[in-house]
Amino acid sequence: MSVNNTLTRAQFDEVMVPNYAPSAVIPVRGAGSRVWDQEGKEFIDFAGGIAVNCLGHCHPALVGALKEQGEKIWHLSNVMTNEPALELATKLVNATFADRVYFANSGAEANEAALKLVRRYAMDKFGAEKDQIIAFDKAFHGRTFFTVSVGGQAAYSDGFGPKPQGITHVPFNDIAALEAVISDKTCAIMMEPLQGEGGIVDADPEFLTAVRALCDKHNALLIFDEVQTGVGRLGELYAYMRGDVVPDVLTTAKALGGGFPIAAMLTTKEIAAHLKIGTHGSTYGGNPLACAVANAVLDVVNTPEVLQGVKMREQLLRDGLKKINDKYDVFTEVRGQGLLLGAVLNDKYQGRAKEFLVASTAEGLMSLIAGANVIRFTPSLVIPEADIAEGLARFERAVAKVVAG
Repeated sequence: MSVNNTLTRAQFDEVMVPNYAPSAVIPVRGAGSRVWDQEGKEFIDFAGGIAVNCLGHCHPALVGALKEQGEKIWHLSNVMTNEPALELATKLVNATFADRVYFANSGAEANEAALKLVRRYAMDKFGAEKDQIIAFDKAFHGRTFFTVSVGGQAAYSDGFGPKPQGITHVPFNDIAALEAVISDKTCAIMMEPLQGEGGIVDADPEFLTAVRALCDKHNALLIFDEVQTGVGRLGELYAYMRGDVVPDVLTTAKALGGGFPIAAMLTTKEIAAHLKIGTHGSTYGGNPLACAVANAVLDVVNTPEVLQGVKMREQLLRDGLKKINDKYDVFTEVRGQGLLLGAVLNDKYQGRAKEFLVASTAEGLMSLIAGANVIRFTPSLVIPEADIAEGLARFERAVAKVVAG
């Protein structure tokens, strides 16, 4: 494979808006859970493009779907529907609580649609004064101005002028705090069933039950942001399937396209009816190429062998991280579920997650962080056991270097 070595990291600073600070590594090829950069250096991928590459890189089923659709039709806009979109929507409806699907391009756009929907639903049914949206501290729902305001991290929403109103934040997993602010003016509660960017914090089962009950009591809708937890990441097709709490609206993106940009908002027939013709839209939502790839993703992921395999791989990672920690004593715990795991740094290493990420990259491992104190792992759902073992070996070398100073 030819590599254009005239393209360098330095050019990023010359031609790109400086809102990112990417690594010096420029990957050029991937296969399964391994990636190679411009210099031919190999990496084990424990990052998965931030929980996106659920079937690794260049999975044959996804490549085949993209090539086949690429010879048919690429784009129509929503003036017309298309076969891949109809097929994908049908699969999502058949596999979940939902009756209706809205397609978008990213998790933020799916969440934007969900927030507009719940506001419109409440206005139509109960009046304009029912507009409060409750969300949670340290939540992350995207980077549009509405979604970043609903997200519970002020650092992402401050500095852009007046924020959308009617949004209240409370601590995650705190039933009393939620009870103190919810009322009949609340139109919706929005939450991640497992907070990703906020540090890999799972919702307590009793908290989920209380949230659902409070929504029902106050005629409020419950939105589950499953952008990161969905499409098999926790060992179920969607995280809500772990228990008895069913949302009214669910958003999904990231892994839905396995690396091809696509998102969806799922809801019931009754609620969906309030997004009447012209109330919302997306030029690329339901794009045939994206939907064709997502169909292939669901066909592979939504199978017992893949979903059960996620839980087996979770245990391999947990066992390996425990062995590393028994030797080096850097973590207090490993949080999360399935293949969305976070190793929480102990007091001695507080604020140093980025150092572990940088050291891992130097050792040939792609990993992530979730805040300053959590090292995050979101590998492919079908990562080979040998790649897990090799990735853990590389991570141990990285930990040893950080510990040694």
